[in-house]
Amino acid sequence: MTIESLRIIRRLPPTLVNQIAAGEVIERPAAAVKELVENAIDAGARRIDVALRDGGRSLISVVDDGAGMDPEELVLAIERHATSKLPDDDLVRISTLGFRGEALPSIGAVSRLSIASRPRNAAEGWSLSVEGGAVAAPVPAALNQGTRVEVRDLFYATPARLKFLKGERAETQAAVDMVERLAMAHPTLSFTVADASRALLRLEAAQGELFDARLARVGAVLGGDFAENALPIEAQREAVRLTGHASLPTLNRGTAQAQYLFVNGRPVRDRLLLGAIRGAYADVLPRDRHPMLALYLELPPEEVDVNVHPTKAEVRFRDPALVRGLIVSTLRHAIAAAGHRASTSVGADTLAAFAVQDGAAPMQAPLSRFSGQTSWFQTRGPVRPPSGLAEAAAAWQAPIASDLARPSARAEEAVQEPAPEHPLGAARAQVHATYIVAQTGDGLVIVDQHAAHERIVYERMKAELLSGTVKSQGLLLPQVVELNEASVDRLAARQAELAELGLELEPFGPGAVVVRGVPALLGQSDVPGLVQDLADALAEWDDARPLTERLAHVCATMACHGSVRAGRRLNAAEMDALLRSMEVTPNAGQCNHGRPTYVELKLADIEKLFQRR
Repeated sequence: MTIESLRIIRRLPPTLVNQIAAGEVIERPAAAVKELVENAIDAGARRIDVALRDGGRSLISVVDDGAGMDPEELVLAIERHATSKLPDDDLVRISTLGFRGEALPSIGAVSRLSIASRPRNAAEGWSLSVEGGAVAAPVPAALNQGTRVEVRDLFYATPARLKFLKGERAETQAAVDMVERLAMAHPTLSFTVADASRALLRLEAAQGELFDARLARVGAVLGGDFAENALPIEAQREAVRLTGHASLPTLNRGTAQAQYLFVNGRPVRDRLLLGAIRGAYADVLPRDRHPMLALYLELPPEEVDVNVHPTKAEVRFRDPALVRGLIVSTLRHAIAAAGHRASTSVGADTLAAFAVQDGAAPMQAPLSRFSGQTSWFQTRGPVRPPSGLAEAAAAWQAPIASDLARPSARAEEAVQEPAPEHPLGAARAQVHATYIVAQTGDGLVIVDQHAAHERIVYERMKAELLSGTVKSQGLLLPQVVELNEASVDRLAARQAELAELGLELEPFGPGAVVVRGVPALLGQSDVPGLVQDLADALAEWDDARPLTERLAHVCATMACHGSVRAGRRLNAAEMDALLRSMEVTPNAGQCNHGRPTYVELKLADIEKLFQRR
């Protein structure tokens, strides 16, 4: 090809134009499913059935009971930029899912496409076919009201695209996921997805109010755990309304796949919205965990641009700060309102750990503490118990001496029954100087004392910092903490800001700092560990932003070093005081690192473990 020939400007053939458009809009079978299902929704369908074969490569079939099309509309439907969804030619106020008029001609350019449709009250239906861009004339067809679209041999006209597709299972799952997203956006419609052998998805139309219908539909997709542990989300700021449900922090996933976002009924994967969610959960989840949620944004069409991406997966807001602020504040208020509540999945996981599954290996008995000797529990065949064991068992079961048999009235008075207004119950014991066991009205609670106190200190410190009433507790003997010179320099540069946060320190030679005061809330804290962690955090941030913008991280670091440590013994009054503080502390169901602070086991579940039920 010569340079002269490259300079000649010409029009591309229509078939090639459609193939190029297909490369942008239809990158995989799931994208074709999305476009066809959106067309069915816009056509007013109440039921949409999707069938796949070979992950959508061999066949994609979408059948709906919508408005249908007559023969003239069928011919127009497979032309580029022909649409019924912009009656006023207004790209500013878009209220439908589709509007470009590119989907059907793009699919027809790279596959064998057939469309059959019958409008309401029409005597007969009509169908036409498109093969690699070549259009056949419409012919009569027998079918009920609605439209049936079949896409066969997707990408046969552009075989290079097939090399980039994943396996059949992955492509099928991507198509199912796409239908699930659209189904959550439209809970009053029925959806099915099937392959050649079985039904992959069946969602019947949800009943009742829209808010409840959405929760029922999302619960059907995400499972019962989400429905049980979902926080209702409902708020409005100016013309922007946010509704939906979000999981408690202790119900989370390792990826963000269980986060569903909708803007005016359109599923999106927008970076602004995902960033707002991360910001809202930053205080209660570690960085590698993600909440489960379904959020619905509704705002005037002119306030959002949905025409910024070929697949319409991203949007652009006229006022992004307003939208982000609404999401962050609403989610944070919902999480705080949940108080000490933790997800039921925490207790369920605990019970699952106790349960012996069918076919599972029996619990292995411990080895003897004597090296090379096997415990008698592990020997096979008939065994004799160690000498004296039977006598010891008999003595243990013998009647107690009369002087000790009478119950202690003082001990009975010391045990208080859990009050109904105290959901975390009354402390009964401390195990391994780390875990508090409390009795509730219908079960028991096991509390990680360090994690719980860490959250309490953290929330109190945040409140003091925001109110500007941080108190510093001077150390009786100032502590010298040795660090490398770079860490000393970083701390010295932030000395005034740290003093505002209650931490009073100053350089003490080239490789140390002297700490003269710590925040009063920390009490007897691990001063060297606190200073080292703050120095490490400053090295990681390595920017000039004030620490007041890093309040959450600074508070979390300080709270961790000032909390009740694992291994500290507590008396009954101290344990009960910790439980009462948890009940009135926001986000007390998880520590600053996102771990659960307590596990609740219902009495009925405990009875099942012992086969009493």
